[in-house]
Amino acid sequence: MASECIKGGNAKSGSIMDEAQCVNRSAESFPAADEDYFIDMDYGISQKPDEVVAALQPFWSPTTAISPEEAVTRIVKGRNNWIVWTGGNDKLWDNMNAQSFGSFDLLKVLSNHPKLQEKNPKHSRDHRWEWFGLVNEPCFMKNTDPEGKLAGREDRFGLYLDVRDPDCAADPFENEKKYPGVKIGARGKTVPVGSYYGYATGIIGLRLFPNPDFNEAAKKRWDAEKYYSDPAYYNDPKLVKPYRVGMSCGFCHVGPNPTNPPKDPENPQWANLNSNPGAQYFWFDRVFAYEADKTSFAYQTLHTNRPGALDTSLISTDYINNPRTMNAIYNLPARMLHALRWGEEELTDGERGNKQFNHFEEVPADSSLRAFFKASKEVDKVLTPRVLKDAADSVGGLGALNRVFINIGLFSEEWLQHITPLVGGKPFTPFPIKAAEQNSSYWRATEQQTLDGALFFLAATPPDYLKNAPGGERYLTDDEKTLERGKKVFAENCAACHSSKLPEEAYQFFPNNGCVGPDYLDCWNQYWHWTNSAEFKEKMTKIVLEEDFLKENFLSTELRVPVTLLETNICASIATNAIEGDTWDNFSSTSYKNLPSVGEAIIHHPITREQTFYEIPPNDKDNKGGRGYIRPPSLTSIWSTAPFLLNNTLGKFYWSGSVEDRMKSFRISIEQLLWPEKRYCDQKDLYAAEYDGKEGAYTEEGAYIYGSETASSCEGKTYLTRSGKEVPGIIDRTTERSELKILKSYLPWYIRIFPIGDGLELGPFPEGIPVNLISNINMEMDLGQKISLSWDVLKYVGWDIFTLWKAQEDPKSITDEELRKILSGILDPLLEVNKCPDFVVNRGHYFGTDYLPAEEHRTALNDSDKRALIEFLKTM
Repeated sequence: MASECIKGGNAKSGSIMDEAQCVNRSAESFPAADEDYFIDMDYGISQKPDEVVAALQPFWSPTTAISPEEAVTRIVKGRNNWIVWTGGNDKLWDNMNAQSFGSFDLLKVLSNHPKLQEKNPKHSRDHRWEWFGLVNEPCFMKNTDPEGKLAGREDRFGLYLDVRDPDCAADPFENEKKYPGVKIGARGKTVPVGSYYGYATGIIGLRLFPNPDFNEAAKKRWDAEKYYSDPAYYNDPKLVKPYRVGMSCGFCHVGPNPTNPPKDPENPQWANLNSNPGAQYFWFDRVFAYEADKTSFAYQTLHTNRPGALDTSLISTDYINNPRTMNAIYNLPARMLHALRWGEEELTDGERGNKQFNHFEEVPADSSLRAFFKASKEVDKVLTPRVLKDAADSVGGLGALNRVFINIGLFSEEWLQHITPLVGGKPFTPFPIKAAEQNSSYWRATEQQTLDGALFFLAATPPDYLKNAPGGERYLTDDEKTLERGKKVFAENCAACHSSKLPEEAYQFFPNNGCVGPDYLDCWNQYWHWTNSAEFKEKMTKIVLEEDFLKENFLSTELRVPVTLLETNICASIATNAIEGDTWDNFSSTSYKNLPSVGEAIIHHPITREQTFYEIPPNDKDNKGGRGYIRPPSLTSIWSTAPFLLNNTLGKFYWSGSVEDRMKSFRISIEQLLWPEKRYCDQKDLYAAEYDGKEGAYTEEGAYIYGSETASSCEGKTYLTRSGKEVPGIIDRTTERSELKILKSYLPWYIRIFPIGDGLELGPFPEGIPVNLISNINMEMDLGQKISLSWDVLKYVGWDIFTLWKAQEDPKSITDEELRKILSGILDPLLEVNKCPDFVVNRGHYFGTDYLPAEEHRTALNDSDKRALIEFLKTM
């Protein structure tokens, strides 16, 4: 880090400037791009000014009209911010190449070099969607020489990157005169300065930036061919590459339009893409560990991230392996209006630094957007939608958006003072908004742009209805009696959590616009009891049967539901990054921090399957507050979003994104939701290579047949529920014998002086051990726990440590069974220091089934009612 970027000469929180501020670039020097380059995306919304005005005017002002020109300009700027603005985070992702011991390299992901294809034939633009789940940007192709062979680009220092189709217009965001890049270090010398939006790469959401560290010495050493072919060269942490790769929000959120999918998913057109569905097909393990070394325990951990899911705390680790789906953003207007009833949160201290709609002068004085925030001397109140699965980011819609930019690397100079990325090891401290306001031009520029980002989503997040998809009608019933029955089943069994339209009486159970705080669990329990009453069912049924029930319905209450009731895997609900004093302290409300603990949750021993009870831990060292809640997901366009549950473990994954494949996945997933006995018990069953034609079919009359799914035997892989019944379940286990490998070049000098060969190896771990037994070890364990664990390792492993060392050199010297025997003694001690000892990933949500415990007094649905419900769900 350049010394001129550090105030006072000491790198510490509050003293470091980002690269932009370091060279005196103001936030105002980064105006939002106004070109409507993505004009065909999102159903062509920016081509429909009347629709944009109609969507924004109710929020803008009852007296001041927003003009069509202003309305369209604002959503265009908001969409550009979402898809191409990276805010200087290319610095973090370049750093992650070293922090990940060389396994993560976005330049390699972008490349088409033959050496990459020798290792993996699908590592190229031709298979980028199928293999990585990444969206190829239209107007790009592989770079070839005159003979048609793959070639490095002369204008990119020999890198084998995609090249723009000469028949397409130029990317307007690369205009360095209009959008001048940050001139720092080698920029303007050995590399161009470029634009502050970087260069398009051929993958939506990734932008290429000249590396300011690529000085004359780095340029002299650079060899593009060695970068692809010589591990000793490209694994050198001192290697400086000519470019850094920045990441926009669109990388994890732009996806195929479910109702207008591309004919060829590897070659979409802009009209085939939407900004909001989330990267449902994104293979995080393949992106983050492009070489896919299955003998690496780090890869085995990443492999637990299903397509479309990732652990958003991977960089700022909380020592819980916690893959979660990338949120689709639907029906934001309805979601915002619902927040006015149940979304109140109190903000104190650093939480009050989050920008609110009221802070923007251009928002009219009588705008309803200003109703979402009330300031006072000591405590502010915000009415907010909740975005994260545990509803932790509860500081307002704009604050939630801004935090995302930090989490993908904006102002990493400050963030890295509070975390050790990926591995942790030092105490976590809060990322202070105050420091970002003072020292980051990128942060302030982002804050200035997120108002338009919010307005874009108010205008551009309609449902994707199956009836509008190609061939969609064949999956829908026209039997009105079946649909009416499905609506009634939904009203009585689902709407309590999955409708933003409720009987007026519902709101009395949550005073003060949500009852968020120490009394929340009592409020919830009273509400939950009432939703089983005849009064609720009668009134809710009347609402659901109305013609406009689905119109402007977010199809979620956004209430925090106790995980003890859900019986889903508890890890997402007990994440610690947002509790007091932790990384995201400034981005979670005081109300969230003061929630009561939900109490004891059921978990299962990963080997014996014995059911035990786990006390959900408090939020701080003084035993105040608690966790253990999950926000109900919206059911909007549920037909297109399978597999289900928050980690995509319910159902089967098909990669194409076609309507047919989405419906295959939906059918299997919804059946496993409503018939828990059909759930899988082996992780390999979650993936479908090819559809075999046996799963589901149509009669001559066009009726859909629900068939059983062939899967692995579940003998010895079932787990007890609160009902007393057992359900098949998946525990993520290592697929091969693996070791935690750290290359010598990445280790500190005081370890490198020992004879450790090419690096340090921990293990080996036998095939089949629970991944989270190791990945969830609490590195913040107290001294007593460290001593106890060390003693147990010595007691149970003892002299066998030499056997393990020999196995690293000669894997055939020991069998996996012998390894398991050696390590069996430390299984329970490792569980004692496990931060989330819940390993069954596809359990829970037994509503409408006979797997719900008797004390809930809820009647299980019969098969006919379940199928009627499914027909109604497909219309959402």
